[in-house]
Amino acid sequence: MARMSGRATAGRAGDGPGAGAGTLAPRVVVVSRRSELDELLARHGTRAAAAWYLRERGRDLAEVVDRHEALQSALTTVGAAVPADWRRGAVDRADLPRFLFGPEDVVVAVGPDGLVANVAKYLSGQPVIGVDPEPGRNAGVLVRHRAGSLAALLPAVVAGAARTVARTMVRASLDDGQELVGLNEVYVGHASHQSARYLLSVCESGRTRRERHSSSGVVVGSGTGATGWCASIARDRPGAPPPPAPEEAALGWFVREAWPSPVTGVDLTAGRLAAGDRLDLVAESDGLVAFADGLETDRLTLDWGQRLTVSIAPTHLTLVSP
Repeated sequence: MARMSGRATAGRAGDGPGAGAGTLAPRVVVVSRRSELDELLARHGTRAAAAWYLRERGRDLAEVVDRHEALQSALTTVGAAVPADWRRGAVDRADLPRFLFGPEDVVVAVGPDGLVANVAKYLSGQPVIGVDPEPGRNAGVLVRHRAGSLAALLPAVVAGAARTVARTMVRASLDDGQELVGLNEVYVGHASHQSARYLLSVCESGRTRRERHSSSGVVVGSGTGATGWCASIARDRPGAPPPPAPEEAALGWFVREAWPSPVTGVDLTAGRLAAGDRLDLVAESDGLVAFADGLETDRLTLDWGQRLTVSIAPTHLTLVSP
């Protein structure tokens, strides 16, 4: 969902969702995604058919059912923790581009770490509680709470007494005013990941460097995303710039598979962006897109000659800490 730019501040003690909300009761919005069992049943119709499909591939339906039940148990516990006089909402990950969050919302993401990244791009400073429904299976970088802790945690969040951290995000803005943000990274390139042609300009500390590229795209990531896609690219780059910390106002960027030719270069392919720096990309081929955190359907489309600017986002993910 491309949108016009806006500004928000991260939550802090004494400035919870209830502050300034008047008499409007807080709303807890639970974000989840369909389990693997849900996906299998949607595709195959019955558990028997799903079991046969898995068995033919050396897997057991029991494992899938156990994971589904763990998710449902966590969702039930989270629902029971919401005070009776508070408002409630629920949204599936697939519907996030169409869901309207309010300033008084407390967002509870129940699922893997990536679910927090998926919802972060649609928020404007609302506090996010990441709940791990399968402790030990997820890395627990962003989903750092257990469902049973929410009964005590939710009132503290609304009162502004809970500890939060502000995680840096990435913003991509088109020259027509459309923009999107991401928590982990923004990808800019061809929709099918084939060669993209563009003019890259990097503006750092008042100095601008330019190079024309034919590549598999550009990835710009935050410190939170430094352990994901950017890390896999950096491992193959001797002398890659050090990744930023999750709360550091800095981004790392990488050009993927730059191709040398008489008109395209391979020198300007990695670096860091600090506050006030930016990376500009002018499209010189058709089919270029920009999307964040793997949500390819929610993207910006670049026409020939359009300019896309990537920089540190003015808003942060306000993540509730244990």
